Amino acid sequence: MSVFFPLQEQSDDSSEDEASGEMDFLRNLFSSTLGLGSAEKVLDELTLDGVARYINSGKCKNIICMVGAGISTSAGIPDFRSPGTGLYANLQKYNLPYPEAIFQIDYFKKHPEPFFALAKELYPGQFKPTICHYFMKMLKDKGVLRRCYTQNIDTLERVAGLEGEDLIEAHGTFYTSHCVSFCCRKEYNLDWMKEKIFSDDIPKCDKCSSLVKPDIVFFGENLPVRFFTSMKMDFPRCDLLIIMGTSLQVQPFASLVGRDVAHISTCDDGCLALADLLGWKVNHTHLSEICCLFQPHGTRFGRRSCPRWGLRTRRAGNSSGAQRN
Repeated sequence: MSVFFPLQEQSDDSSEDEASGEMDFLRNLFSSTLGLGSAEKVLDELTLDGVARYINSGKCKNIICMVGAGISTSAGIPDFRSPGTGLYANLQKYNLPYPEAIFQIDYFKKHPEPFFALAKELYPGQFKPTICHYFMKMLKDKGVLRRCYTQNIDTLERVAGLEGEDLIEAHGTFYTSHCVSFCCRKEYNLDWMKEKIFSDDIPKCDKCSSLVKPDIVFFGENLPVRFFTSMKMDFPRCDLLIIMGTSLQVQPFASLVGRDVAHISTCDDGCLALADLLGWKVNHTHLSEICCLFQPHGTRFGRRSCPRWGLRTRRAGNSSGAQRN
């Protein structure tokens, strides 16, 4: 089952129909590859209350979270595609041929300056985790988080307390960097890269003088191997899939899910609502510290684009995989 909070965006009907067909094909491909089975009802009702009862029943022991940029917008980090406020809508100062070029590997190798200028603005360590991040840490503390699959490169999941084993950083990480030369590939750590970026130096390899790039996945690069190996182990065992802050437009991340329960709210509000229904809010130090700073249900958080929740479940112990209700 999946709790779904995609970013709400505008698109025309024809493009939606075309995208829908492609998505159906990819979902079927992934379902076949992962051995996901047929529908089996596991919720008594398709609401957050039903989800909370399912989690508290003790049958839900392997929760996967899939998250995107929308969970970090209340921390002050822009998402990519929201009209007017998204990252792609505010890159004019870099004189790019098109917004996505800043994350394309071929463009980066010829013109690295725009990326490193942007990296200085958005560098990890300048922002604090949101309620969503601490909610996932709470799932870990309760012993029910199997894995968090994140598209984000802001490392806020780690800052909130998730460890490397808890995370699949599908689009890479700033924690390590490598020389882009296939003949070299020397590795550099976070402190080395940070010093270069904040001194406005273009990072160059001290061994071969080629560019050094943080290990985030650019357009034109493959996703980390661990994404695919973990996916094959995790999703057949998934009891509950919580999806937050992603428009599900980027493959193959988008093709791993279906929808059973949608909760229309901001990501932070949805986490607060579910935590409250679970009776967990007052039992988690980090979440309580954040909640006391804001009005009930996060009403002081920005609501630029309204991320939504989605849920997907299977019956615990059924080896056939994730199920729809």
